[in-house]
Amino acid sequence: MTRPLIAVPARFAASTSALRHAAEVNARALVEAVWRAGGEPVGIHPADPTAADVAERLARFDGVLLPGGGDLAPHRYGATDTHGSVYDVDDLQDEFDLEVSRQTMHLGLPLLAICRGLQVVNVALGGSLEQDMGGTDREHRHIVHPVAIQRGTLLEQATGAEKTEASCYHHQRVDRLGAGLTVTARAADGTVEGLELPAHPGWFTAVQWHPEDTADRDPAQQALFDALVDAAHRRH
Repeated sequence: MTRPLIAVPARFAASTSALRHAAEVNARALVEAVWRAGGEPVGIHPADPTAADVAERLARFDGVLLPGGGDLAPHRYGATDTHGSVYDVDDLQDEFDLEVSRQTMHLGLPLLAICRGLQVVNVALGGSLEQDMGGTDREHRHIVHPVAIQRGTLLEQATGAEKTEASCYHHQRVDRLGAGLTVTARAADGTVEGLELPAHPGWFTAVQWHPEDTADRDPAQQALFDALVDAAHRRH
């Protein structure tokens, strides 16, 4: 069976020793999870969306995975100041990811959005973010914690669980929900950990955690990638 093509927008990296220069990268754990699911992960170049038609570029793919990364520029969601903890902002990355999100939803392509990816979708739909969750005792960095999943959601259908152990690395979280989005999972402190868009014509799930971190040993996490690839298969 031909592997469906899964577009994975690359992330800019200032330096990579193996390549000697700045690079465009994706996490190995992420692409391996897509491959295990039966998909063909394809990194795509974050080109200026005003110069290269994003919808046309995505049309050849069967699904999209929006990965984690640095923070969105706060002005993207209407903030007039920038918290000192905001890091790795890149205007081109923001413009490209936001347009990928919009066009993926417009085209009805299956979409899995992870960490920054969830935040991108929320902002693309008019939502906002809390720029910093309040320090080491509140931020969700370098921790694995339980997440409660809403029954009857695509997230529950994919994982087969009402609770899962989530590997998190984020200091920001959803503030105002984007138009049409519903919450599918929360952490014990109320942090939004999952979103979906019931009106989306294709399969769509977004999680604030990093399922790729533990997907090689946790079937519930690998199941998210399996569900994305399965939805991409069904488009044929």
